[in-house]
Amino acid sequence: IGVAVSTDKGLMVPVIKACDTLGMAAVEAKIADAAKRARESKITLADLEGGVFTITNGGTFGSLLSTPIINPPQAAILGMHAINDRPVAVNGQVVIRPMMYVALSYDHRLVDGKQAVTFLVKVKQAIEDPTRLLLAV
Repeated sequence: IGVAVSTDKGLMVPVIKACDTLGMAAVEAKIADAAKRARESKITLADLEGGVFTITNGGTFGSLLSTPIINPPQAAILGMHAINDRPVAVNGQVVIRPMMYVALSYDHRLVDGKQAVTFLVKVKQAIEDPTRLLLAV
């Protein structure tokens, strides 16, 4: 999984390898380490190779919505954006809730649209209820 990291020299996307074999804490530690090394210009070419999917968070810069561009030869990229209070309808009432847009761009030659949308729904569910990740629901 590629993780977009903003550095003084521009955006870098170090790849966290074998994420499927790691627990949440280990993935978090690897992301923190990769981001630190990227910002200190200690990333190697090997650290940037082998990704199939990237996660980027323009929300840290205040971005409300964008269309992330796939980094070939990767299959997809998930763009996360700023969380802002917005009016939403809940049970027929307008209430203020924290809302965030996410955008998934994917290569239709590699990824079936139904699978991509199903994945995006799972991301939404995990953001709305993070305990799902811990309980593997």
